[in-house]
Amino acid sequence: MSKTESSKTLAAIDHLDIWSGAWQKKAGTGRGRNGKLTPYGIQKLRELILELAVRGRLVPQDPNDEPASVLLEKIAEEMARLVKVGKIRKQKKLPEINEEQKPFGLPEGWAWARLGELTPYGASEKAEAADVSEDTWVLELEDIEKTTSALLKRVRFSDRKFKSTKNRFSAGDVLYGKLRPYLDKVLVADEDGVCTTEIIPIKVLGGLDSWFLRLLLKSPDFIRYANESTHGMNLPRLGTDKARLALLPVPPLAEQHRIVDKVDELMALCDRLEQEQTDSLEAHQTLVETLLRTLTDAPGAEAAQQAWTRIAQHFDTLFTTEHSIDQLKQTILQLAVMGKLVPQDPNDEPASVLLERIAKEKTRLVKEGKIKKQKKLPDIMEGEKPFELPTGWEWTRLGDLSLQSEAGWSPKCLTHPREGDGWAVLKVSAVTWGKFNPNENKALPANLSPRSEYEVHPGDFLISRANTAELVAKAVVVPDGAPKKLMMSDKIIRLVFPDEIDHGYLSLANGSPYARKYYLQVAGGTSSSMKNVSREQIRRLVVGVPPLAEQHRIVAKVDELMALCDALKVRIQETEDTRVRLADAVAARAVAG
Repeated sequence: MSKTESSKTLAAIDHLDIWSGAWQKKAGTGRGRNGKLTPYGIQKLRELILELAVRGRLVPQDPNDEPASVLLEKIAEEMARLVKVGKIRKQKKLPEINEEQKPFGLPEGWAWARLGELTPYGASEKAEAADVSEDTWVLELEDIEKTTSALLKRVRFSDRKFKSTKNRFSAGDVLYGKLRPYLDKVLVADEDGVCTTEIIPIKVLGGLDSWFLRLLLKSPDFIRYANESTHGMNLPRLGTDKARLALLPVPPLAEQHRIVDKVDELMALCDRLEQEQTDSLEAHQTLVETLLRTLTDAPGAEAAQQAWTRIAQHFDTLFTTEHSIDQLKQTILQLAVMGKLVPQDPNDEPASVLLERIAKEKTRLVKEGKIKKQKKLPDIMEGEKPFELPTGWEWTRLGDLSLQSEAGWSPKCLTHPREGDGWAVLKVSAVTWGKFNPNENKALPANLSPRSEYEVHPGDFLISRANTAELVAKAVVVPDGAPKKLMMSDKIIRLVFPDEIDHGYLSLANGSPYARKYYLQVAGGTSSSMKNVSREQIRRLVVGVPPLAEQHRIVAKVDELMALCDALKVRIQETEDTRVRLADAVAARAVAG
């Protein structure tokens, strides 16, 4: 490694502000209580360390080291001896490595070799259940953590009986998980044992450092090669022939030891840095949650406003992650339905008068035969009231506010959305993401006649009765100008409310934290991926109703604050994207030399 390369490498590793500042959303579950972030910068730093290590750029070379060519000769001699004594089979000769195949230049004293020249890859002794003792270590892929390759558990034969053939390994063997190589599961065995045949025990020969071979198999270059060389769609594996062809850079043995020591040192630094990041993130989340709780715990709109003033002084340091913005959104909704978001006006007509008018209107419509008489809902018990309401508000059930409710129709539709203005049936996803999405539909086949009674119209209050635990019973109000000829499916419920109640307020009340808690308690279904609520359970939701004038003020304020939150989330995401690109750029520059 030259002085220039050394300075670039150290500069890359020293940019801890870049590495610690880059976070990225996970596709599925994730780190911390928000379950959404992964420390991308630290992950990129780990990859960089491995890449620099196997390119001879992490530690200086020593001209006194015995060159790698000597090590390769020793390995070839030992491989030939093992073939001669029948320990391993003679392998098919591997093709020579030409200059065009070498992906990058190597330092003086290093050499290129194929994995099949470096090790007897694929040659392993088999073991049956009758061949092992009760204390034998039985290793499965599930025992190894992906990416980190940490051993999660060590199971003995006494606790994991097996019938299928296993691979036998010895202490010092490198254990490579060939199934789904992107999971990056590579161990160095610290004792003898047996393992699934999805794990390949690799014996090191000629004094090759087992831990350095592990680094080679965990390096970004090898992982890329392995992923590009797999066979099998559902269960991709790296085959033996492809694995033996893999090109690996080999340093002198003494340098291998130095590299392993340096990698261990730097990975320990990464561990500490990642733990500090995680602790900082969790502390930040706890602080945000605690301070936002002072808003919902405030004894009225005036006290909540005072608490908000205190929080606003530190807004830039508190709301710096998408998760903290989501927490703020939930707090806004909770404050809205508790009567703490906007001040009350003593001149507003109280909600009790509004509820009396709605009840009289329902009675009149039933008498005239325009709506059906609904089943009487139970009285609201004190234990059902989640908080105290301001003066002028009243508790009621969602069903007592509605004039009627109905489910849609789910015929056998085409698999694609409608084209033009043809008839279609809305999917549940059209009503579960906070805004009505008419593009989430399936076209009605030409052989079926539409049922116009299920067509949705502007102002309709639509709620999903079946969805994931997170999304079941989410609702939207169909906006003005919504497309026509779209019908509800039978998984969508339409509630019809009088014009003199603000549908937008009912929608945000239905999506508030206390309402979500209610739906999760009553939802049926054995899996979190599919929960169901009945129309009766939806009608039983307890709702705090403010005066109509206050409903309008609340909806306007929520719309204003949600727009601010969304704009802030966009800026945060742009900042995160910039940090991720910066981490990528610094890593690429360091590797490019």
